[in-house]
Amino acid sequence: MIHEILENNVLTIVIDRVDKKNALIPKMYNDMAIALENASATAKVVLIKGEGGCFTAGNDVAEFVKSVEQGAGEVNETYRFMQALLKCPLPVVAQVEGLAIGIGSTLLLHCDFVLCHETTKFAMPFINLGLVPEYASSYIVPRVGGHLQACELLMLGNTFDAKKAKACGFVTSLHGADLYAAVNGLVESLSKKPASALQQTKALLKHNQNEVAKHIDDELKIFVEAMQAPPAKEAFSAFLEKRAVNADIFK
Repeated sequence: MIHEILENNVLTIVIDRVDKKNALIPKMYNDMAIALENASATAKVVLIKGEGGCFTAGNDVAEFVKSVEQGAGEVNETYRFMQALLKCPLPVVAQVEGLAIGIGSTLLLHCDFVLCHETTKFAMPFINLGLVPEYASSYIVPRVGGHLQACELLMLGNTFDAKKAKACGFVTSLHGADLYAAVNGLVESLSKKPASALQQTKALLKHNQNEVAKHIDDELKIFVEAMQAPPAKEAFSAFLEKRAVNADIFK
């Protein structure tokens, strides 16, 4: 479901669960974490993309609910992956198309280049599930997109398009049919840069990593508590049962 391709100093991590719109389960998070943790031993650049014209629909909700019922569960694997992404010393490029939902949007905030198809749909729907923002999105989004944009994305949780994503600082550039060529050109260019200077430049740009890491932990404490609360349980049940949410429980 996750496979890796190492070629010309570029490690490509492919999310491949096409029948589920590349929805993520714990093993996939774990595999991506391991790939990122080991990337600098063999590569100069990391590329993350989805198979089948879709980046990722986010967490597999059925698996996520199961993990919630069993305790922290999936949070552990997701946390390991996001920590590996945060700490990766190599430039990380994301090729985004189709859907980038939930964690599919959040993780882009921790990439260094995000090349996106102009028809991509994004969403950070945590509020609609009775949850709070995750993995420093409440720290990063206001800083790259402004407070008003952050409120719109994180307090409403609506789907937004690629133009909005770019305006809010999620995306480097928008593309049509030239997306793949643009991605290939970018990773090739990065792979030819001096490796030490490339990593040092990224480290300098990420000088606030400790603050981001602390915010991740602060968010996560609230997120885990919210997962066990009645509003989140009702929202997830309604999603799985394909019914309307009992709004009274949100009062």
